[in-house]
Amino acid sequence: MSVSNQSRAVDLRVTGTVQGVSYRAACAEQARTLGLVGYVENLDDGAVHVVAEGTPDAVESLVDWCHDGPDAASVDDVEVRDVAPEGYDDFAVRH
Repeated sequence: MSVSNQSRAVDLRVTGTVQGVSYRAACAEQARTLGLVGYVENLDDGAVHVVAEGTPDAVESLVDWCHDGPDAASVDDVEVRDVAPEGYDDFAVRH
């Protein structure tokens, strides 16, 4: 994906019961379905970190999804920061 003025990128910190409930895998599947690139990873403090970029509408759809996550998750909060697009090639699950 080329970085352009048509791209929006966000850095998300998702807290709650979001580890051990397939949040990363479900997030990656949702992001790929929306045509986004970036990554998702667990943080040592129990939160999930998501970096996503793509069209503004697709990014907003993923942010909305992150507030609910997969069925087994219980999301308390999603912190959203807009960041500069990096031009990732795909959407990865980082371990």
